[in-house]
Amino acid sequence: MKKLIFAGAALAVAFLIAPAYAHHSAAMFDHEQLVELKGVVKEFQYTNPHSWLIVDVTNDDGTVTTWGFEAEGPSTLMRAGIRKSTLQPGTELTIRGNPMRDGRPGAAWVDAQMTNGEKINPRNGFAVIPAGKE
Repeated sequence: MKKLIFAGAALAVAFLIAPAYAHHSAAMFDHEQLVELKGVVKEFQYTNPHSWLIVDVTNDDGTVTTWGFEAEGPSTLMRAGIRKSTLQPGTELTIRGNPMRDGRPGAAWVDAQMTNGEKINPRNGFAVIPAGKE
């Protein structure tokens, strides 16, 4: 009887965990591909559970495509030295990410480089930010 109760409890926990695991899945991004784009920050959505850096990219024909780059939540970004004020609207940068599999203009943010040469990496715990801009 104890084995049956334990098995039932384990099954219930598995069903409860599955939606949370699926929510944090990165399956929508193609981790085999890397896009690199030059653009201008439109908005930095510094929110939980995932932040989004919205970047306007001017295409060769002069049209603008708005890209969304998914990053970690604010607590991880703060540990990496990235504050909401780090990427103000109008900031020019070159950004790299793993693109969405379905072709929409979005990607998992890998890293970025500011026009002054400083690099920002939102996931591995460090960023180079100029003094006084924290």
